[in-house]
Amino acid sequence: MNEQNISAQLRDIKPLLEIPDSSYTIYWGLIGFGSLLLAGILFFAVKRFWKNRKIDPAESYLEALNSIEWSSPKKAAYKATHYGRLLATDERRKEIFSQLLPLLEQYKYKKETEKVNDATMQQFELYRKVCNGSV
Repeated sequence: MNEQNISAQLRDIKPLLEIPDSSYTIYWGLIGFGSLLLAGILFFAVKRFWKNRKIDPAESYLEALNSIEWSSPKKAAYKATHYGRLLATDERRKEIFSQLLPLLEQYKYKKETEKVNDATMQQFELYRKVCNGSV
């Protein structure tokens, strides 16, 4: 009778059910999401850093000096004086700029100016070449 009693009790026990396990999916999903988030943060950080990086001021001054248009001698003389003074950092540049400065003065403080003469242009080109060679 004990055997029948035991088998009767065993009939009430149900077989094991398979429980769906999605922990691997959640794990890899979180890893993927975290990687995308990290990549996005790095992208925007590098983009901001690249946008705000320091630009050498001497290069921008030299670029402005090289792009001077001599069609308006008065504006050109003011620009050449401003950027030339900023670029005159060593003795050679200071000396050449000090020779160029009086030549530019004749175009600066007048209402009407004549075309730039050859001596001024030659001195300006010499100064520009000296600045281009050492920056």
